[in-house]
Amino acid sequence: MRAGYTLSGRYRIIRALGEGGMANVYLAHDLILDRDVSVKLLRLDLRDDPNTMRRFQREALAATELVHDNIVQVYDVGEENGMQYLVMEYVKGTDLKAYIKAHFPIPYREVIQIMEQILSAVRLAHEHNIIHRDLKPQNILIDQNRVAKITDFGIAVTLSEHSLTQTNTVLGSVHYLSPEQARGGMATKQSDIYSLGIILYEMLTGTVPFEGETAVSIALKHFQSDVPAVRDTDPRIPQALENVVFKATAKRPQNRYASVADMAADLRTSLSPKRAGEERFTPEADDDGETKVLPLSSLGHLSDATAHAQTTPEPAAAAKASEQSTEETAPKARLSYKQRHPRRRKFMLMGLIILMLLIGAGLGVALFQPRMTNVPNVVGQRQAKAQSTLVATHLKVGEIHKTASAKVKRHRVVRTEPRSGTELQRNSVIDLWISTGPKRYRLGDYQGDSYSSVAAKLEALGFTVHRESVHSTSVPAGRIIQQSVSAGHKVIPKDTAITLTVSTGTQTVTLSDLTDKTKSQAQDYAASHNLNLAFTYAYSSDVAKGKVMRQSPGEGAVVQEGDEITLTMSRGPESDSSETDQFSVKVKIPFDSSATSGSDTEDDDSSSSAASENLVQIYLRDQDHQLSSVYKQMTITNDTTVSLPFTVAHGKSGAYKIVRNGEVIGEDSHVTKN
Repeated sequence: MRAGYTLSGRYRIIRALGEGGMANVYLAHDLILDRDVSVKLLRLDLRDDPNTMRRFQREALAATELVHDNIVQVYDVGEENGMQYLVMEYVKGTDLKAYIKAHFPIPYREVIQIMEQILSAVRLAHEHNIIHRDLKPQNILIDQNRVAKITDFGIAVTLSEHSLTQTNTVLGSVHYLSPEQARGGMATKQSDIYSLGIILYEMLTGTVPFEGETAVSIALKHFQSDVPAVRDTDPRIPQALENVVFKATAKRPQNRYASVADMAADLRTSLSPKRAGEERFTPEADDDGETKVLPLSSLGHLSDATAHAQTTPEPAAAAKASEQSTEETAPKARLSYKQRHPRRRKFMLMGLIILMLLIGAGLGVALFQPRMTNVPNVVGQRQAKAQSTLVATHLKVGEIHKTASAKVKRHRVVRTEPRSGTELQRNSVIDLWISTGPKRYRLGDYQGDSYSSVAAKLEALGFTVHRESVHSTSVPAGRIIQQSVSAGHKVIPKDTAITLTVSTGTQTVTLSDLTDKTKSQAQDYAASHNLNLAFTYAYSSDVAKGKVMRQSPGEGAVVQEGDEITLTMSRGPESDSSETDQFSVKVKIPFDSSATSGSDTEDDDSSSSAASENLVQIYLRDQDHQLSSVYKQMTITNDTTVSLPFTVAHGKSGAYKIVRNGEVIGEDSHVTKN
């Protein structure tokens, strides 16, 4: 969609704001209500895709049902020439992802204020039985007054739309995906609460809890691994505030907050001194009938009880034995016992064997059970010290990885894998990630690019961007003419300020009356209004020699900056024309495309910034001109041929000199009529 196009006769496109997988977003102006709006236009290559069309229409339906200060408002829905579009509120600011990068660490009170706005918006959606399903910082906009607004309901559904929430379909961004969605289950309100917990985690720590090389590996961590403690990153975070993260991101939905309102209420008091001694939140045990393993202590008690039962005689047998006191009756009694209880003796023997086996198994488990240890927290330590700490904890150091980090100093540990606090067998291998310092970014050549898109991209990376506006006759308005840091430089974004010189386009000039002005006066006027001058000469009895007789265009004409004005200069009263020669010489001025902006580059392989125009001055010497003054000044953007007029005394010669960008590129000191 080009700039200047008017959609449905009402929304004039100004510039592109961003591109997505489903639609492109443009800044436009509502000509009827005289306000800026955002226009989301379905991509042309997807307009025949029924699934995409359904998502696009669902976003319009979901958003129009929700009117809230913290939800981007949808103003209009329409179609033009087969193009589906949404007209939405224009939020001037940035998204929460970029805001976290630019302002981290964010004060806890500000984190809570932003989260309360987000929770308020989600609460309204849930009250309408609308589940967002794709809550993430990229879908939350922060305006200049730090007001949060949720957008992109493209995959939101109502609880009754089962056909749109397939069991085996995973939607949403994997870093913020709930465990039940990662398994392919149906999204619920608790799924949105889980995503909100991950967003809160990122606002407190500056990073997401789970990283991986693939989306699948990250999804697995969401339902296999516990969310790391935020207090490991920042011990100053109150336990009550960390508990909000833990409860919102519990693996089982029933262990999370029952509603967004409950989460908001808990978050609101998390900084209260009354909750200073709060214990760490632990979800309820998962008592779902799974097979349990008895501890060794229970096995020992069972063995003692069994042995006691098997070695203690019954009271009747003991009484009977006490009555038999003579040697004659004892053998008979024993014989009769064997004869009467042969199976009991056999069972006792088998029980004793089983008991011995159980005791042996218990001793084997106790003796050969692997010895365990916990991974220590070595983040921020130098590599050598971290390795010593791991060895002292009976762990082995595995691979050493290098990674850029804006938070951790060079040569210090950024993270470990497995992470700190993980219980492992002794002599397990731990991989280390060592910081190489902040990531350097190689600047591109932005000349000719749109300022708005380049500035937004650089600011999202952490650059400080300044704008300088100048008029230009060769560069369209809104395009970059020059950059203060040359293309190819590798810089640290957060430590770098870059100034972009931006064209405001050409301005119109209403010509003044230049008649009766001297040549130098006319040249001063042209220079102050960015106009080019061309001179012709004629005899005049009415106008003094060296003054302007007439001009073209005339007084009051409206011209653009850079246009050429022709002035006819007086030679004074006419003399014998046979004494002078009048002729013209054509000279070709080549355009120099290799001229650069003049900034040094850091790397040999960095590209230069080529000039978009050349400044040319032409000097003449004849009856009417001197080489010491400029005959004509102009800017060229390609090879240009000019015609130079000469008036010289008969038999005499003229001269000219061409200067391009301050360098003489052509001259002739003996120009005569052929």
